[in-house]
Order: sequence, then structure tokens, then C-alpha cells
Amino acid sequence: MAFSFFKKSDKTPPKEKEENHSGPRYYDLTVKNVIQETNDAVSVAFVQPEPKISYKAGQFLTLIVPMQGKDVRRAYSLCSSPFTDSDLVVTVKRVENGLMSNWLPDNLKPGAKVRIMEPMGQFTTEFAKTNKRHIIMFAGGSGITPMMSLIKSILTQEPDSICSLIYCNRDIDSIIFKSTLDRMQTEDEGRLHVIHILDNAPMNWQGYSGLLNHDMLTKLFERIPDWGIDKTTYLMCGPEGMMKNVDTLLEARHIPKEKIFKESFVQGTIDKKETPAVAEEGAAKDHEVTIRYDGQEYKVLVPAGKAILETALDQGIDLPYSCQSGLCTACRGKALSGKVKLDEEEGLSKSERDEGYVLTCVGHPLTDDVVIEIG
Repeated sequence: MAFSFFKKSDKTPPKEKEENHSGPRYYDLTVKNVIQETNDAVSVAFVQPEPKISYKAGQFLTLIVPMQGKDVRRAYSLCSSPFTDSDLVVTVKRVENGLMSNWLPDNLKPGAKVRIMEPMGQFTTEFAKTNKRHIIMFAGGSGITPMMSLIKSILTQEPDSICSLIYCNRDIDSIIFKSTLDRMQTEDEGRLHVIHILDNAPMNWQGYSGLLNHDMLTKLFERIPDWGIDKTTYLMCGPEGMMKNVDTLLEARHIPKEKIFKESFVQGTIDKKETPAVAEEGAAKDHEVTIRYDGQEYKVLVPAGKAILETALDQGIDLPYSCQSGLCTACRGKALSGKVKLDEEEGLSKSERDEGYVLTCVGHPLTDDVVIEIG
């Protein structure tokens, strides 16, 4: 999975960090409940420990589960809101041949312990009672999870703001949180507008069906309030194809890029073939990299075409990571010296790149003097 939104958020609230602990915090949480949302999706509620874990609406948890002789990590967006929910809740949708997404629904029971990495992610915003804005959301499938966290937060924290949700699903039985969305739309009449689009609609379906296109989007926008571009922000989260389609449709309507924010669910892999060397000076050579993390200093020889994180993990160095695709920024570090080439830069803002921040999961050293500080 991968991320960006209203503003860049610091990965960890300061009060959750120990003074002598520079890296991400890890917790062993207790499962409170497992709720069947649809045939292929469950919500897992974790009991908040003491002291409570702070997080921001729209962030995600990285779950760490031992499987097949190794720790498997997967990031799942929180659907709970820090303003309305006492538990930490994530929603997991089964993926065909997905290791974690199938294991969790089949094995998790109340009382079970799951190791997690602290909440992270940049698909978030600051809330204020004085804000007056219209958030238009496009969600597909399990892409509703961070949107649910944000909707709850906006409706309770910003009395003059409204949300419009355009939610795409395969069929009516695959709509996650349908009853909750129906209830919220009734309770917050005029402040939450929900429009469903189904690929396979039943005969008596009164809503929209088929692929979202320009004509359909025009009709949808006629059904939701128009607050003008200055007060409107567009969010999207869902399958890659859906997001590319929405991006194209919004561009055709001349929506400025700076008004559009995306959350991508992409799962990379550390167990991948070496990436062909990029035609850049130093890319075809092995380079030594110094990594400073959690009070320790490590030196690793990174082979040409291999990522820094992958090399470190192969040598038993337990560095933080989650999405493994260069998008979630869990592996972010600052290059104090040397030159690093990134395969993927979307997870970092321009200002972060200018300050020397890199992502170790997609980072390749180009010089022998690379020093990276993590945390």
C-alpha cells in the first residue's frame, strides 16, 4: 500500500517515542473482535494499550505475523477514527493467493496477540472547527478504509465541512460498511453524500452501474454540492485501474493537480529479482553503505541493482519497512552524504527529496560514501 494527502505528516506522534528510541515503535496488541463485513472482508479491532497509541485519521498499521519461517509484514489502513473510536480497527479484504489477507480472517480470534508497527502514513490532514471545505472521495473496494476514518473525523471535528463519497464495487454484497454508511448519511443529512457504483448491479438497482466515465461523472457531480474549486479537495483510494481512470476524468475537467490526493494499495516484495542497473554513473558497481539506526551503526555492501533495504535484511539487520514499494515511507531515512538513486519517488515530497531523504526499499547507492540515518 502507498500514500499521500492534504499535508505531509510526521510518521510518529512525539509523545509515543521514547527519548532514547529513534526508530519506529512496535507493540503487541490484543484482538478484541473480528467482524465479518462482507463475504471476503473482515474488520479486526485491537484493544488500545496503556498508554494509548496516538494516530491520525487516514494512517495505517503494519501487521507482522510469523509465517513459513519468516516475519511477514502487511500494511492495512485504519478505518477507526481517533476522535470517535476507542479501539484501533483495520479492515482486511481477501486477495487471491494473498498470504496475510487470507491468514488473518481464517486464524485471528478474540484474545490473540498480533505484533504491529506504530501508525504511519501521509494520507491525513489537520482538523479544525473553523474549517469549511468539501471533500470529494472516490473509493474502490477496500479503498473505503482510510476514507471511513477521514469521514468520521471530518463530520465530528469540522461542523461546517461536508463529504461526498463515490464508492465503486463489484456487486451489492461486496460493499464494505454499507449499513454504517447508510446510517451516517441519515444521521448527518446534508453533510455526507454517498453514491454507489456497481460493476454487476441487480435488476432492481436504482443506482449507477458500469465503468465510471465522463458522462457518468458529470451526472454524479450534478447530485453533490458545488462549493467551488477553492473549497474542494479530491481524494481517491482503490485499485490502480480505477485510480488511473479517475485521475484522467478529473484532468479532463481541469481539476488542478494540487487539489487531488491519492492513496494507493500496492504490495511490493523483498523477494524479487534484482532490478536491472539504471544507466547512471555508479549504478553498475557494488557500494558500501553506512546505516545509522536506533543507536547502532551498520556497514553493508550493496550489490549493483539491489536495494539497500533488501541487502540489510539479508544480513540480519532489522530495519523498519512496510509496503516495500517506495510509497508508504516506513523505510524513510536521510542521506547525510553520498548519492542514492530511487526507483520510486512518489512517497516523498519535493521538499523531502531536496533535504536528502531517501527510501531504502527502492534506494540504490551510486557512490561509496553513502551514510543514511533512519529515525
